[in-house]
Amino acid sequence: MLGLRLTWLTVSHFVGALSHRGQNAGPQDAGQDVHGCNEGAASVQRGEIRLQMLEKAKSGELKAVNGSAASQAAAAKRKRRWDQTADHTPSNTTPRKVSSWDQADGGSDTPGHTPSNSRWDETPGRAKGSETPGATPSTRMWEPTPSHTPAGAATPGRDTPGHATPGHGGATSSVRKNRWDETPKTERETPGHGSGWAETPRTDRGDESVGETPTPGASKRKSRWDETPASQMGSSTPLLTPGKTPLGTPAMNMATPTPGHLMSMTPEQLQAWRWEREIDERNRPLTDEELDAMFPEGYKVLPPPAGYVPIRTPARKLAATPTPIGGMTGFHMQTEDRSMKQVNDQPSGNLPFLKPDDIQYFDKLLVEVDESTLSPEEQKERKIMKLLLKIKNGTPPMRKAALRQITDKAREFGAGPLFNQILPLLMSPTLEDQERHLLVKVIDRILYKLDDLVRPYVHKILVVIEPLLIDEDYYARVEGREIISNLAKAAGLATMISTMRPDIDNMDEYVRNTTARAFAVVASALGIPSLLPFLKAVCKSKKSWQARHTGIKIVQQIAILMGCAILPHLRSLVEIIEHGLVDEQQKVRTISALAIAALAEAATPYGIESFDSVLKPLWKGIRQHRGKGLAAFLKAIGYLIPLMDAEYANYYTREVMLILIREFQSPDEEMKKIVLKVVKQCCGTDGVEANYIKTEILPPFFKHFWQHRMALDRRNYRQLVDTTVELANKVGAAEIISRIVDDLKDEAEQYRKMVMETIEKIMGNLGAADIDHKLEEQLIDGILYAFQEQTTEDSVMLNGFGTVVNALGKRVKPYLPQICGTVLWRLNNKSAKVRQQAADLISRTAVVMKTCQEEKLMGHLGVVLYEYLGEEYPEVLGSILGALKAIVNVIGMHKMTPPIKDLLPRLTPILKNRHEKVQENCIDLVGRIADRGAEYVSAREWMRICFELLELLKAHKKAIRRATVNTFGYIAKAIGPHDVLATLLNNLKVQERQNRVCTTVAIAIVAETCSPFTVLPALMNEYRVPELNVQNGVLKSLSFLFEYIGEMGKDYIYAVTPLLEDALMDRDLVHRQTASAVVQHMSLGVYGFGCEDSLNHLLNYVWPNVFETSPHVIQAVMGALEGLRVAIGPCRMLQYCLQGLFHPARKVRDVYWKIYNSIYIGSQDALIAHYPLVYNDEKNSYVRYELEYFL
Repeated sequence: MLGLRLTWLTVSHFVGALSHRGQNAGPQDAGQDVHGCNEGAASVQRGEIRLQMLEKAKSGELKAVNGSAASQAAAAKRKRRWDQTADHTPSNTTPRKVSSWDQADGGSDTPGHTPSNSRWDETPGRAKGSETPGATPSTRMWEPTPSHTPAGAATPGRDTPGHATPGHGGATSSVRKNRWDETPKTERETPGHGSGWAETPRTDRGDESVGETPTPGASKRKSRWDETPASQMGSSTPLLTPGKTPLGTPAMNMATPTPGHLMSMTPEQLQAWRWEREIDERNRPLTDEELDAMFPEGYKVLPPPAGYVPIRTPARKLAATPTPIGGMTGFHMQTEDRSMKQVNDQPSGNLPFLKPDDIQYFDKLLVEVDESTLSPEEQKERKIMKLLLKIKNGTPPMRKAALRQITDKAREFGAGPLFNQILPLLMSPTLEDQERHLLVKVIDRILYKLDDLVRPYVHKILVVIEPLLIDEDYYARVEGREIISNLAKAAGLATMISTMRPDIDNMDEYVRNTTARAFAVVASALGIPSLLPFLKAVCKSKKSWQARHTGIKIVQQIAILMGCAILPHLRSLVEIIEHGLVDEQQKVRTISALAIAALAEAATPYGIESFDSVLKPLWKGIRQHRGKGLAAFLKAIGYLIPLMDAEYANYYTREVMLILIREFQSPDEEMKKIVLKVVKQCCGTDGVEANYIKTEILPPFFKHFWQHRMALDRRNYRQLVDTTVELANKVGAAEIISRIVDDLKDEAEQYRKMVMETIEKIMGNLGAADIDHKLEEQLIDGILYAFQEQTTEDSVMLNGFGTVVNALGKRVKPYLPQICGTVLWRLNNKSAKVRQQAADLISRTAVVMKTCQEEKLMGHLGVVLYEYLGEEYPEVLGSILGALKAIVNVIGMHKMTPPIKDLLPRLTPILKNRHEKVQENCIDLVGRIADRGAEYVSAREWMRICFELLELLKAHKKAIRRATVNTFGYIAKAIGPHDVLATLLNNLKVQERQNRVCTTVAIAIVAETCSPFTVLPALMNEYRVPELNVQNGVLKSLSFLFEYIGEMGKDYIYAVTPLLEDALMDRDLVHRQTASAVVQHMSLGVYGFGCEDSLNHLLNYVWPNVFETSPHVIQAVMGALEGLRVAIGPCRMLQYCLQGLFHPARKVRDVYWKIYNSIYIGSQDALIAHYPLVYNDEKNSYVRYELEYFL
C-alpha cells in the first residue's frame, strides 16, 4: 500500500510539473516547434494518464518501481554516460512510468533513456540525462573505472548542433532547457573534484592527477577549471585518448624529462628526479625472463584458479593507473616533425655514459655526423669534447688515457678551444667533488704544456678558479691554490697583475676577498720580493680606500698562506701596511690590525724588532677604538706580546689587561673569543707573575666567562677551556679547581661537561699534588654526581673520571667502594650506553685499584664481568672484554677470578663475533692469556682457538690482524710449533691474498718464537707442492722469517740456498720477486758472519733479473743488490757493474748506471780502492802511486 501511494504521488507530481512547464515555456527556450502542443491536448493527456493509473491501482497491477526485478533488469543496461556511444544508444524503447526522482522531462519522448534504479546513484532532485536526449545516466560511484570512448562515436551533448542524436533514423527530438534540468552546483565543486556523486572519486594530485581524459563531444558540463590549456589537440585524429596527453606515465614517475627541462632543473630537483627514477627502476615488476633467470629449473607459472576475480575495493580503484606497458597504450604515431626531432640521450661509439646534466655541455656528441665533412675547428672541438667526457665520466683506464692524450696535444688543440669547454664545465652547479678534482687536474696538466699561450685566458680561468679559494672544502681550496700557482708560473707576474688589477678596487667585497687570496698564491709561487713594489703602490693608493683595503688584505693572506717563510721579508711587509693603522677609513684600520696579527703569528717566536714601528699606533688604537676595530687591535697586541722579552711582556700585559678586563663584560661573541685568546697569550708569557693573575684577572674572569651561555657555543666552549687551563698552568691546579668544583653538580649538563673537561686537562697537566683533602672530597663527590647524571653519553665524563682517579692515585682508596658500587649498579642498567661506560670505567681505574691493593674488589668485578659475557650489544661486549683484559693485566693469571681455565672457553665462541671492537679486545685478552697463563688451558682448547684465529686473519683492521699473528706465536710457544704450523701451512692454499700474507707472517713469528729449526723443515717440504700460491707463501714466510731472526740466519743460510736457486730461476715473476726479498733480508742479517760464498752464489742468480721491467720485481731486485752490497762488499758489486756501464745499448747502460749510482751512494769511500787501473798514455797519467804503496 505504501508503494502504491508513493507511486501515485510521484506520477501526480510529475504530471503537475509537466503542466507547469507547458504553461511557463517561452519561445526563447528551445525553438518554435515546442509550441505544437496546445493547452487542450495537454489537459486531455493528463486526464487519460490519471484514469489509467486509477484503473491499475484498483486491479493491483501498479507496483513500486524500486523493486528487485526492475533492478536486475536494468543492471544489464547500466553504464556510465562516458561509456555509452551513439551507436549503442537504444532508439525506440518504450519508457516506463517512473518516479519523479528519476523521470527526465519530456517523459516518454526521451529516446534511449535508461532509468536509474537505485536512489543512491544520483543526488535527489538532480535530474540526470535530461540535458541531452539520448544520454546515458550516471551509475554508482563504486563502479569500475570508465574506459575511454573513441572519438568517432561521441555522445552528442551541447556541442552537437540542434541536439541531434545520430542513429535515430533522422528523427530529431528536441526539448527546451529549464533550470531544473541542469545539475545544481554545490560548494564541493572545486578544481580537481568531480561535479557529481556518480563520478569516480579522484585523489588530489595537482596538475598531474590521473583524472578522466577529456573526450571531445562529451556531454559533461564544462567548468573553466577543467579546460585544457590552449595546446588542446581536439579530436582531429581518432585516438584512444585524444586531446590532452594522458597523465598515467607521470603519475607512475616514469616521465622522461627532455634535455631542455633538465637544464632548467636545480641540482636538488635533478637529484630528486634521479632518485625517483632509480627507485622506479628497482621497484618495477619482474618480467618472466628475469624470473626464469632467478629461479632454478623446474619452476612453472601457476595458472590462476577458475573463476578468480581480483578484489576491486575503492582504495584499489583509486590507486589504479593506466599502465604504459602492453595493451593499447593510447600512443599514436604522428607525422614526423623533423624540426623537433629528439636526439639520442647517449653518445655512440666508445664513450662513457652521459648524465642528464651533462647534455648541455656534450650535446654535439649526441648527433651522428661524418667527421670528415667538418671543418678543422669543429673536428678539434669534438675531439676535446670526447676526451673531456672520458675524463669526467669514464673508467680509470679510459680516464688515464684521455688525460695523457689531452696533455700531450694541448698545444695542438690550443688554449681557446680547451678553455672554452673546460671552464663552463667547472662552473656547472651540479658538478660533483670528484669531477671537479679531475677537471682541475686537466687544467693543471695543460697549463704546463700551454705555458705562455695561456695569457689571453688568464682572466677567464681566474673567474672560475678564484671561488675555490674560499670553498668550505679544504681540498677544493688546495686545488684552487695549485691552479693559480701554476697559472702564475705559466703567464708571468706582469700578466697576473694586469689581469687582477681592476678587481683590487672593485665595489663588491666578495671579489676583493678572492682577489687578495689569489695574489697571496701568486706571491707564494713567484716569491714575495717580486710582488713587494706592487703591494707598496696599492697599499698607499689615494684614489680609493678599497684598493688600500685589498692591498693590506693581500699581506694578511700572504702571512696566513706562507707562515714562517715571510721572516726574511717581515720588515718590508710591516712597513707597507703600518700607515693603515691610522687610516681615516675604519675598515682599513681593522684589516691593518688583523694583518699585523697574522704577520706576528707567522713570525712567532721571532721578529719583534720588525714590529717596533707599529707598537705605538696599536697602543693608541686600543684606547681610541670600540667594537670590531678594538677587537682587531687587541688581537694584534695579543700576538705581539709573546714575541717580547719577559720584562716588556709583563709591562704591556699589565697595560692591556685593564682594557681586557673592561671588555670581559662585552656581549659581542667575536670580542669574547678575541679577549679569551689574548688573555691566554698574555698569561702564557714568562714575565707575567702568578700573584698578579690571582688578584687582578681571576675574579672578573670567572665572574664574566664561567656562565651557562658560554657552554652552548662550541667555539666559546673550546676557547674558554684552553684559556682556563693556561691560567691554571700559571697559578696552580687547586686555585682554579676550587673555583669550579661545585659546578660539577650544576643542573645544566653542557656546563657540567665544560667543567669536567677543564678539570681533566688541568689534572692531566699538573697532577693532584696541591689538592687538599677537602677539595679531593668535593672533587670525587662532584665527579660521581656528574657521571651518574649524564643523559647524553659521550667520552667527556668518562675521560675526566679516569684522569682524576689516576691523578689522585692511592688517595682514592677510601672512595673505591663507592665508585665500584656505582659501576656495578650501572652495569645492570637497561641502557646499553650506560653499561658500556661502566665497563670502560673499570678498565680506566684497574691500575689504581691495584695500586690501592684492592685485589679482592677486582676479583669480584672480574666475576661480575664474566657473567656479563653474554651481552648482546657488540659495543658493550667490547668494553666488557677490555675491562676483563685490564683486570687480568694487573691482578695476574694465578689470582684471577674466575679461573683462566673457565674464562678461556667462554672467549672462544666470542672470537666468531664480526664486530671490530669485540674482535680486537677478545684477541688481546686471548693473547695475554696465551703469553702468561697457557698452562691453565689444555692443548686441545688452544688448537680450537688456532682454527678460530685463522678467520681473523681476514679482518679489515690492521690492529686485529697484528694481534692475531702475535697470538699464534704465543700459542705455538705454549703447545709446541708442530700442530700450529700444520694449521698455518694448510692455510697457504687459500685463494685470498690477505689471508695468505697474514699466514706467512704468523709462520715467521712461530719460527722466531720456537726457533727456526722447528719450522724450516716443514716449510721447505711444503715448497715441493706444485701450486703457485703455496710456493709463493713459503717464499714470503722465508722472507719474514729471515727479517725477524736476523743474525740467527747464519745457521740456516746454506740449508735454504738450493730452494732460493730454484725460485730465482722460476718462470713466474712473483717467485723471483719474493726470492729477491728473501736474499735481501738474509744478506742484511748475516753481514760479518763469513757467509759470503753462499751470498755470492745467490748474487749470480739475482743479477740476470736486473733487466726486468715490472716495477715490483725491479724494486725487489734492487733491494737484494743493496743487501748484497752490505754483506759481500761494494768491491764485488762494482766488478759486476763495470761490465755494463759502457755497453753500446742504451737500455743496458741505463740499468747498470742505476745500479752503480746506488752503490756509489751507499759506499762511496770504499769504491775508490777498487776502481780499475787505467794505464798511462802520452797525455795523461792515471797511476795512484801513494795509494798503491799503502795498499
